Amino acid sequence: MVELAFSTNAYTRHSLPEAVRRIADHGYAGVEILGDDPHAYFPSFGDEETRSLREALDETGLDVSNVNANTAMGYYDDAPPSAFFEPSVVNADDELREWRVEYTKRAIDLAEAVGAPAVCVATGRPLPGNPPEQAREYLDQSLDAILDHAESKGVEVGIEFEPELLVECTDEVLELIEATGRDSLGVNLDVGHAAVYGEDLGETIRRSAGHITGVHLEDIVGGRRGKHYHRIPGEGDLDFGTVFDALDDIGYDGFATLELYTYPDEPDRAAEEAFDALAQYV
Repeated sequence: MVELAFSTNAYTRHSLPEAVRRIADHGYAGVEILGDDPHAYFPSFGDEETRSLREALDETGLDVSNVNANTAMGYYDDAPPSAFFEPSVVNADDELREWRVEYTKRAIDLAEAVGAPAVCVATGRPLPGNPPEQAREYLDQSLDAILDHAESKGVEVGIEFEPELLVECTDEVLELIEATGRDSLGVNLDVGHAAVYGEDLGETIRRSAGHITGVHLEDIVGGRRGKHYHRIPGEGDLDFGTVFDALDDIGYDGFATLELYTYPDEPDRAAEEAFDALAQYV
């Protein structure tokens, strides 16, 4: 049976242990850890921070659904608005790309330490001077190193596709998984991203059967070809009945994680209303 989790990336104005405790108060069975500033930014997230996190998890009884390593905004002293995925695993600069590979390995280490089954990683964009075919070669190199580490730790890696990134849809992520040929690589399936790209959500889920490392949920206004802005379920146009029916059809029994980083001013309202909107499905 699918269980609901909530990402700490809505609680960026709270410490990580406080975010865990607040999420537990709203009835969730799981929590996703933001692998970035101000929660688990790995160059500064050490043993003491891990102990504090584990204490909060033990106190609340929450499981960790995923470590979200899509972004590394903590890298910048003053991050530019479009820097969400940089330095990325497809960056043309060897040193920056290696920095991101090592960062992702640290996310995998945290996943092992807190019992999370997976981490998610976004590919980033092919920036000027780095055409998609070259970026794909860099992605393959990065994934080889990341997956070697993940397999040694018993952790899966889910690529989270998103429109405008190097891997931006179901076709591309499934092709990547097949070409890579490693069981530890899957898809962290964000249904809002699929909807914005124009995909049929039921078909997307069924095609991804056997490869889903985790699920991200949010509502989108406009559904297909809508604007990419994460909203509380019920505030947009997605049919969550279709989503959960398809997850049931393929026998998915992991977590579906609400990712509502767009509500930093009112994360408790977002968590409460999202749980109320989706509790009927789980």
